[in-house]
Amino acid sequence: MMTHPIEKFNQWYKEELVKSKASIPSACCLSTLGLDGFPNARFLSLKEVRHGNFIITGPLGSLKGKEIKAKPEVALTFWWEATLRQIRVQGIASEISSDLASVYFDERNQASKVVSLISEQGMEIKEIDQLKAIFFNKLKELENEKIARPKDWGGFSIAPTRIEFMEFKESRFHLRECYTIQEDSWDAQYIQP
Repeated sequence: MMTHPIEKFNQWYKEELVKSKASIPSACCLSTLGLDGFPNARFLSLKEVRHGNFIITGPLGSLKGKEIKAKPEVALTFWWEATLRQIRVQGIASEISSDLASVYFDERNQASKVVSLISEQGMEIKEIDQLKAIFFNKLKELENEKIARPKDWGGFSIAPTRIEFMEFKESRFHLRECYTIQEDSWDAQYIQP
């Protein structure tokens, strides 16, 4: 019997975390529509599922931030090696509040905060050693300081409209369940492998 898709996601995620040996088990692929009209995909870390929405964070002025602001229809793909499961989420992204962004920023380690402070993610750089020197100097300077969240650092809450779960089987007869939101309730169906 099919369950609520967010409950199913949370259960599968817990099961993966127990078995996973991955260094970043929260890694997932975010796909957006590029400003040039081509699909664009990159791996990032899911922060949590909050009130049924998938939360991601990062610089809002980055390419991914610009793409999401221009076209908020996005997709997340999870591949969990330990449990041999894949989850595909399609949804609408909206910016999280400044207060919530600060909570996530405060959870980052000091080096990650310094990177967010000094880097313009995705911008061209002529000399990487110069940026490395800035990073290490700033890291030393702020070693025991609380670093405030940069104004351009935030996140997005992705409200799912479609979630597909797939359990891989050796026979290739994979079990696939697809949930689609229909007027505030989830319609569920099995789909062929």
